[in-house]
Amino acid sequence: MPPTDEELRTVLTRARTIAIVGLSDKADRDSNEVARYLRAQGYRIVPVNPMVPEILGEPSYPSLTAVPATPPIDIVDVFRRNDQVPAVVDEAIARRAPVVWMQLGVEHPEAAARARAAGITVLENRCIMVEHRRLRVPHVP
Repeated sequence: MPPTDEELRTVLTRARTIAIVGLSDKADRDSNEVARYLRAQGYRIVPVNPMVPEILGEPSYPSLTAVPATPPIDIVDVFRRNDQVPAVVDEAIARRAPVVWMQLGVEHPEAAARARAAGITVLENRCIMVEHRRLRVPHVP
């Protein structure tokens, strides 16, 4: 069952730090646009991309498990192919991330079920930027 607007609003309001798995350093890519938007809204962005050392002035990590423990990751935003989702979910479970958000076109029912069984809120096939704008979530202090 899809989440309600209130559930989405709660996820976006509680979050402070968003790890973006598959964040590109290329400004014309969707992941980069979304990251820039989220940062402008006050979220701390943590790039996860093993191919580049820095994105948007932030250190980029090769995996979720390589990201320092503090501050905690509130949302794992996934910009990866569907076949790569299970590995990302395994890392999110290990990190005890409260939310895994799979971007438009990204979904994996088995991995999502595993994450939910571990107590993680899972959102699939939705753009975090589109939902944030649509719901008019306030700027993060």
